[in-house]
Amino acid sequence: MTNRRNFLKTTGLATAALGLGLPQFSFGLTKAEPFKISLAEWSVNRLLFSKQLDHLDFALEAKKHGINAVEYVNQFFMDKAQDMAYLKEMNTRCQNEGITQVLIMVDREGMLGARSDEDRMKAVENHKKWIEAAKFLGCHTVRVNGYSDIAWSQNPADATEASKLVSDGIHKLCEFAEPHGIRIVIENHGGFSSNGKWLAETIRNANHPLAGTLPDFGNFRIGAIEGKPVSYDSYRGVDELMPQAAGVSLKPKVWDDAGNESDLDYERMMKIVLSHGYHGHVGIEHGERNREWESIVEIRQILESLQKSM
Repeated sequence: MTNRRNFLKTTGLATAALGLGLPQFSFGLTKAEPFKISLAEWSVNRLLFSKQLDHLDFALEAKKHGINAVEYVNQFFMDKAQDMAYLKEMNTRCQNEGITQVLIMVDREGMLGARSDEDRMKAVENHKKWIEAAKFLGCHTVRVNGYSDIAWSQNPADATEASKLVSDGIHKLCEFAEPHGIRIVIENHGGFSSNGKWLAETIRNANHPLAGTLPDFGNFRIGAIEGKPVSYDSYRGVDELMPQAAGVSLKPKVWDDAGNESDLDYERMMKIVLSHGYHGHVGIEHGERNREWESIVEIRQILESLQKSM
């Protein structure tokens, strides 16, 4: 009875305080953010490739521009996956500034859907060090590519065979990742993987709870035929991939089924994302040439507005 009286007293005061607009008496009754905001390192790839920005400084620069969570790209510390002193320095810088290290995007480590068993297993082995690095850094996910040496075509048999091979490589990598507790996700990243239905089915066929997706709003350009883009509707593709998503990447351009690119409808897309019960990080992956940070801040502000309205 006492607890109930205290509860009613507290909620009564809180309600009155909120009605009077007194934030100091809100008693924590604040609306939870529907999603979080992070920054993908690829957004500033030109600055990194040109040595205007060092990888070790990326997280601190993100915070200076109002973003407290980062998504790494392995290309910018390619030879450091097993350099413990370097990884410790990454940890120290982020921990000192309260920055969350979300995931590592891994490229250039072989095709997880290679036709050759030997090549497929070599790719799996090449990726393992990044899983260990992700664990050390406190990341929850490693993003890989769903590529095969079966070239993209409109032949359903090719799509089926490529999916089978990628599923096998992902399953093997997930088995290694399991004791580390790291998610292994494929991003729609061109070719077969930019077909939302194909990628969702490939992940289901991988048949492992750690296998998932990283839907990228803008990466639904599949390929080209006689110079004309072949694409997949971004809104439908994200909707198909969200049930297995461990993150999302935001690009401000989207595609339709007719090969047309257009501006992202932020509210429409975020409603799709949230409809699947997702409340994780939305990773900004965009930086306009010569105004990278300015364009990043512009998108961050749009997302912050949506955080308040959704």
